Amino acid sequence: MTLYSGIDLHANNSVLAVMDDRDHVLFEKRLPNSLDLIVESLQPYKEDLLACVVESTYNWYWLVDGLMDAGFAVRLAHTSAIPQYAGLKYSNDETDARHLAHLLRLGILPEGYIMPREQRAVRDLLRRRLLLVHQRTLHHLSVQSLIARYTGNRLSANQVKALDSTRIDQLLPEPICLGGQITILAMHWLDKAIDRLEREVLKRLNANKDYDLLTSIPGVGKILAPTIILETGSIHRFPGAGHYASYARSVSSEKLSNGKLKGRGNKRNGNRYLAWAFMEAAHHAAIWSPEIRRFYERRKAKRHILVAKKTVANKLTKACYYMLTRQEPFDVHRAFG
Repeated sequence: MTLYSGIDLHANNSVLAVMDDRDHVLFEKRLPNSLDLIVESLQPYKEDLLACVVESTYNWYWLVDGLMDAGFAVRLAHTSAIPQYAGLKYSNDETDARHLAHLLRLGILPEGYIMPREQRAVRDLLRRRLLLVHQRTLHHLSVQSLIARYTGNRLSANQVKALDSTRIDQLLPEPICLGGQITILAMHWLDKAIDRLEREVLKRLNANKDYDLLTSIPGVGKILAPTIILETGSIHRFPGAGHYASYARSVSSEKLSNGKLKGRGNKRNGNRYLAWAFMEAAHHAAIWSPEIRRFYERRKAKRHILVAKKTVANKLTKACYYMLTRQEPFDVHRAFG
């Protein structure tokens, strides 16, 4: 008899359900988020379990990795794509756990991608770097506005970067100069932290063959290439270039009928980090490549500048799909010819 398990994961507890092929509940219990307790509860059913389904919540890493280490087959449920019960008036955590097992039994479970934990950890380092870059930018703008407020002068970006505690003291009066000093110190600390994260990521991707392929794209360098590699994962999980472009949010979400707009899909479906990477790549490629710049200028003459840039990002996304699947370097004439 084949069994199916669904786990409704929360911040501090999980609801486990084990069902047979007739949807009879054999085990159901709410447990604290302790890997040992969860493994111990599932152990009697291990030999007959097809898989354990875990919701793709923000904190799924520890549970999925722990269950896989314990020898369980694990499926990651794509939460936003899960069909809801039809006509069900009341639901709770127990019914949610059973529903996951039920979808697995029927073979219609929408699944998320479980990236290998080594790549996942490096990817999260890059995401942490992006967070620090945003914080550094906030500090930078804060210093600019502080100086403009007290002196009437607006410093350029390079002038702000060159500031130190002595210069801040000369520009700002007491006691607000202390606020400027602390902000400058925070910016310098963030510079060092970002540099350390970048060196660690590059060290771990040094031998990655896809890195050399992606850096053949004009404007894609030591940050955008690792971001695309790590946010993409296995390129073979995408059936085609269009699916990859959709995942990278570089396609329109408009719904048209007879030439009329009938609505829009969810713009946030997909990977926001990959979307950022390809928009950045489009911006730099339009600067460094004459062929891409000509294409971009033609589009910009007809449409809004952001639409033109999104078009370049879409072409780069599809080019990356074929580059990674065929292991071929970037060819600007094939992509923008």
